[in-house]
Amino acid sequence: MSSADAQPASDLPPVNVDAPIARARPTSSKPTAEQVRARNALRRAARQQGAQQAAVAFPNAGGLTAPDANPYADAAEPYKVNRVQASGKFPEPLLNTPKTITVMSKEVLEDKHVTALKEIGRSTAGVTLGSGEGGNAFGDRFFIRGFDARNDVFIDGIRDPAVSIRENFFTEQIEILRGPASSYAGRGTAGGAINIVTKQAGDTNFKRMDTEFGTDQQKRVTLDVNQVVSPTFSVRTGGLFQDSNVAGRNYVTDDRWGTFLSTKWTPTEDLRITTNYVHTDLSGLPDFGVPYYKQGNVPVTSAGIPRETWYGFLNRDFQTARQDFGTGALEYKVNEAITLSSKFRGEHSLLNYIGTLPQNPVTTSSNPLLWTTTASTQSRYQTVDVWANQNDATFKLDTGGIKHTAVFGTEFSNENISIDRYTGLASELSGGGSTSNGAVPGVNLYSPQYTYFQSNTTPSLSGNPTRYGVNTNSVYVMDTANWRDTIIVNGGVRYDGYNMSSSTNSPKYLKMNADLVNYNVGVVYKPMPIGSIYAAYATSANPFGSELDATATDYGGVPANTAVLLGPERNKAAELGTKWELVDRHLLVSGALFQTTKDNARETVNSILTSGAAYRIQGIDIEAEGRLTDRWSIFGGLVLMQSKVTQSGVASNIGLQLANIAHQSFSMLSKYKFDNGWEVGGTAVYRSKVYGGTFAANTGNELPSYWRFDAFVEKQIDKNWTMKLYAQNLTNKLYYDTLYRSAVPFVAVAPGRAFYIITTAKF
Repeated sequence: MSSADAQPASDLPPVNVDAPIARARPTSSKPTAEQVRARNALRRAARQQGAQQAAVAFPNAGGLTAPDANPYADAAEPYKVNRVQASGKFPEPLLNTPKTITVMSKEVLEDKHVTALKEIGRSTAGVTLGSGEGGNAFGDRFFIRGFDARNDVFIDGIRDPAVSIRENFFTEQIEILRGPASSYAGRGTAGGAINIVTKQAGDTNFKRMDTEFGTDQQKRVTLDVNQVVSPTFSVRTGGLFQDSNVAGRNYVTDDRWGTFLSTKWTPTEDLRITTNYVHTDLSGLPDFGVPYYKQGNVPVTSAGIPRETWYGFLNRDFQTARQDFGTGALEYKVNEAITLSSKFRGEHSLLNYIGTLPQNPVTTSSNPLLWTTTASTQSRYQTVDVWANQNDATFKLDTGGIKHTAVFGTEFSNENISIDRYTGLASELSGGGSTSNGAVPGVNLYSPQYTYFQSNTTPSLSGNPTRYGVNTNSVYVMDTANWRDTIIVNGGVRYDGYNMSSSTNSPKYLKMNADLVNYNVGVVYKPMPIGSIYAAYATSANPFGSELDATATDYGGVPANTAVLLGPERNKAAELGTKWELVDRHLLVSGALFQTTKDNARETVNSILTSGAAYRIQGIDIEAEGRLTDRWSIFGGLVLMQSKVTQSGVASNIGLQLANIAHQSFSMLSKYKFDNGWEVGGTAVYRSKVYGGTFAANTGNELPSYWRFDAFVEKQIDKNWTMKLYAQNLTNKLYYDTLYRSAVPFVAVAPGRAFYIITTAKF
């Protein structure tokens, strides 16, 4: 019998169950490309917001990272920067990079009150300011590790040639690469290079305004606004206004205004297009310094002349520096292993001035009140036009457990410089005893009797400028190999085809070419994840005529009437160093021993330019940046150098040290955070003596060593408002930026004591 048969009959009524009615489902459709881009952008924004909320802000521990925070810096400690901008050429963190690189974030720039690039020469160890004169321009001239770097300034990795005067309101951070860098940056860079990183559009909305009032009629306002327009597009813009005199100097003015605009468009997760435009306009009454008192071997202001004494002419002297540059960049991520990038730059700048150089003082009278000087004239009308293109292909791959980041790149640039001078400067002062170029003798040292320039002519340009044209075609390859984050090898080689021409309106034309090949190699060993030990070697080359602000060969220029053409100067450097990340990796401490030699160096022997000189610079570079505790942050370093002329056509120069550089320098910024939003900080700067001379220190002239101290107190009122009281040159120390190289120099006086009240609003 079956089990079914065993079931008893049921008396329940039958139940009918109907099958469910199938309902129509909505038709599935794929998202559009625009929807995918928007969704991906929202995901990126969410990840970035989460990362920001996870980070600890400084100086307000426990808060959120500031929306305008430096993207390259430690989120918890903005004094410490982890990476430089050129991520392809320097793919590893600074800890793993076999090179000394000093990076000043915008927070460091703010706490040092660095509003112009020139100030880093006053407040950075290992960097010395240089002087202008008739043969080269007055402006931003730097010596890095003892070598002239006035044409080794870059903006977002593209050279900014010739000499200008640069503002910092559009700056995110300043990177100083120390030691030869031609394989990274091209020609020059014997002692290093300076890269200005501009502010870029980001993914977080913010508004910031800084208002500054101070002594010497200082008025300064900066604005910085970032707006996310859509999930794929953001824009950042800002502006500057400044109206100011200069502390400790009569009549001198320093007025500035400018604007910048940056955009970022990410149409896909793999494609990013950015643009950037900056305009700056700086003007004022220039200060070309005071005479040098040869008998006392000091500037006249250190021998009793009031420090504020100015020897110019109110109705004639002026200075203008304008700069416009625009950059477009495209980055495309082909896949996880390959990224392509291309960058374009167009730039036009103007440096225009007539100024007064007080020199050749007459101090023979027994009555110092009768001492006089000659007020000489220097003028320049310099324009610079640049077109440049950089292209990189970055490859990331693993080979046998070694992670490689290789970069293959090309760079093409066209630089055109025109340098003219003013005529019609003949003076009627001093009883007609002045020269046709406007030099006025008999100016009283203590109380210059001439503040207005009398002339029956109006200054006008000569119409016969010196013109330089430089075309450079470059190709380079670099590779960084990382084995288990224990051994890292970095190397690269670069070829630059340097083609230069020089001409004037007269029938004079000069053309020269140079093929430059330079390389670098470095090896890093990491005994611990927080520490590294490295050795590195690099080369660079300075082709003849590469100092594009110069109109004479002994200043590095090549005028069209040059009779002698010389080969490139060759530089070689070795560096042995170590770096450590301490205090939970929020403090980077580094130390390096270095030696740089220059061969085929140019010098003038018996009025003839030759290339038979050589010299050597050795030193130690110690730096620290970051936090010592949760409340105490520092940034600074110590550089000690020795230099020696090893070959010269002048026998007495051999064995002498080099001129125009501070061989010992120290700088330290320190800030301490108290409760309730209070912060106190300051900067100490030391410079050793600087000795005069064209090449070797052989004139007997010197600038005295000095200590300078700055200080500030800051109070965060609430989450939106902050106020800072800043004291510059707190002790009103009389010190000097630079002296001219000749046997009878003039000297630039540094600013005196000043106080500023800075109010910052963030929304």
